[in-house]
Amino acid sequence: MPLSPLAPAAFPDLPVIDGVTFAAAQAGVKYKNRTDVMLALLTDGSTVAGVFTRSATRSAPVLDCQAKLGAGTGPAAILVNSGNSNAFTGRAGTGSVDAICAAVSDATGVAQDRVFTASTGVIGEPLPHDRIIASLTTLTDSMSPNGIGDAARAIMTTDTFAKGATRTVTIDGQDVQIAGIAKGSGMIAPDMATMLVYIFTDAVCAYDVLQPMLARLTDRTFNNITVDSDTSTSDSLMLAATGASGVDVAGNPAFEDALHSVMLDLSHQVVRDGEGATKFVTVAVTGAESDSDARLVAMATANSPLVKTAIAGEDPNWGRIVMAVGKSGAQADRDRLTIKLGDLTLAENGWRSPDYSESDCAAYMKNADLTIGIDLGLGDGACTVWTCDLTHEYIRINADYRS
Repeated sequence: MPLSPLAPAAFPDLPVIDGVTFAAAQAGVKYKNRTDVMLALLTDGSTVAGVFTRSATRSAPVLDCQAKLGAGTGPAAILVNSGNSNAFTGRAGTGSVDAICAAVSDATGVAQDRVFTASTGVIGEPLPHDRIIASLTTLTDSMSPNGIGDAARAIMTTDTFAKGATRTVTIDGQDVQIAGIAKGSGMIAPDMATMLVYIFTDAVCAYDVLQPMLARLTDRTFNNITVDSDTSTSDSLMLAATGASGVDVAGNPAFEDALHSVMLDLSHQVVRDGEGATKFVTVAVTGAESDSDARLVAMATANSPLVKTAIAGEDPNWGRIVMAVGKSGAQADRDRLTIKLGDLTLAENGWRSPDYSESDCAAYMKNADLTIGIDLGLGDGACTVWTCDLTHEYIRINADYRS
């Protein structure tokens, strides 16, 4: 798979997070000679929070993780495989999760109700969990505090690059570290976008503080990205606080800001690796009657195949943006609507702006990073979402996905 033109220059240098170790291995879940399973082990005293897809057909691992959240602060384990999503696999899927959790528990000493799993890949195929279990010896023998980069690569499917982000926040003179990894490229839409994300911090944070914080920040990051408007059966975002720093971050806005920054960074990387993407697009809606109306307009624009293909063709076809506003279901008034590309005004006061320049707008569309500004002129509601263009390559990737 060729590297996305929007990829960062390199995988970031992620710090060691005290209290967590990682390993990755080749289990042969779908492909041979490809790293496809990772294990993270968390120290005693760790808190684990999570948010998951609300798909009505969510996978067996998602259901199992949801049931286990809040089950104490003992040692914990997270095992993730790529190549097979273990979704829509009936009782066999539940059996695979139970077998993997029992095997991880036996191999690590972690209580089974503190073993969390995730699977990503093809839907509807039985998971060959025996191959994953067979890899546990390799995994447990190679655990390392420096293994997070290998873990990031092991969870990739159609991704063209591994995704990581980190921030350090100083609280009462002591550094608190946050590091996260993610996978995601297609089947990306809010609720929560199609992806797996694992974030680790050495902060002290109780579950009843960490869980609502994660949910709040997800609504401002991963729930505001879309590649193709499709929501996965397997979306999982987990946040683990090992407590190793000894710094309690409950009620600390600096920590929440740093965590938000990591999550926003990772969510943007998912969009930048959107299948076939050549443009990273910010859709910023202001002036709506409410934030919810602003979100309707932003998502209608970001998910419109006509808007996205115009962006791919570098065509400043602002009529398609007008169409998206009108179909969104939000309150809108033609004569109050303003549409911009970056700083260029395309439409205002109910028709094309007198300052509109086709050549200037066409030149702007050649940029890799674009901003569509929509002001409804009705109130104070606002919402910003992030998306990418829709290209021939997206069709090729998804037409051949099971080949």
